[in-house]
Amino acid sequence: MGYGINLGNTLEACGDWINPSSVRSYETAWGSPVITREMINGYAAAGFGVLRIPVAWSNLMSKDGNYTISPDYIARVKEVVEWTLDTGMFAIINIHYDSGWVNLFPENETENMRRFKTMWSQIADAFKDYGERLVFEAQNEELGWNEIWNQWSGSNGEDKKASYRLVNEVNQAFVDVVRGSGGNNPRRHLLISGYNTDVGLTCDELFQLPNDPANRLAVSVHYYDPSTLTILEEDADWGKAKTTWGSSADIAALEKNVEKLKKRFIDNGIPVIVGEYGCFGKNKTRDTIESYLLDVSSRMYAIGACPILWDTTGDEYDRKACAFRDPEFIAELIKPAQ
Repeated sequence: MGYGINLGNTLEACGDWINPSSVRSYETAWGSPVITREMINGYAAAGFGVLRIPVAWSNLMSKDGNYTISPDYIARVKEVVEWTLDTGMFAIINIHYDSGWVNLFPENETENMRRFKTMWSQIADAFKDYGERLVFEAQNEELGWNEIWNQWSGSNGEDKKASYRLVNEVNQAFVDVVRGSGGNNPRRHLLISGYNTDVGLTCDELFQLPNDPANRLAVSVHYYDPSTLTILEEDADWGKAKTTWGSSADIAALEKNVEKLKKRFIDNGIPVIVGEYGCFGKNKTRDTIESYLLDVSSRMYAIGACPILWDTTGDEYDRKACAFRDPEFIAELIKPAQ
């Protein structure tokens, strides 16, 4: 698969303030221009092997309680997927944040599980005839619930087991629905969402991959560590904004996390896809951002993981020009895969 990149803040854009008149109104709501074939070709031309396409399927969904996905939304995702596959890249589609309904799982497990299964049944059926370069990803990073177990509470008892149990059940339901559908889905590669896609929480022994008759599962984690660097632009009550990267302590922490993934999954024959990684904020230099991205991606790739850069309009790729803002940096970023 090589290196990947996200079509971020696009088909997963959601919010009750968006005019629900068309797919286009959602697609452009978070700042992206309408996606074109030329845009998709630009990712492939730069050398990327994977395009992750986050999707909010509840946009334009029926309101009768049957969770019927809009045919127009399915058609638009199909169009983007087909453009991606036409380039030779892999495509990954998922249920993304989707206005946060997955966060409500603990409030009504039965109803939310019905919604999850109903949605994946429709997605699986709609894409059943696509080849193996289309990968389904169960969910984004919402599997894991602080109202059941808060990792910062110091508790490692039954509440922790309960939260992991629910994560494992949701992932198993995903596999069961897809494998029970038709076409190429019984053998399609599936991407299993880690516990909040956090490396440490996903490497915990309580996180278990689903049973899969096809034995074609990979595990998904995201990497934004330390978040005081990658996310914070100013000090917050939970951390002090960090503006530099590359110290011996920084590299040691990164390598420790990479080794965790290697020992828990890759050494046991389980592929790892880093579905998102990135570093953002106006309080750090471009050199700092590039150094972080290069260090994370190269170390993940070195153990056999597939790193997929988080990218939105205004980040690395200029979607209007259909070109990367700094092609030399992108060439360096994905050089190990060439």
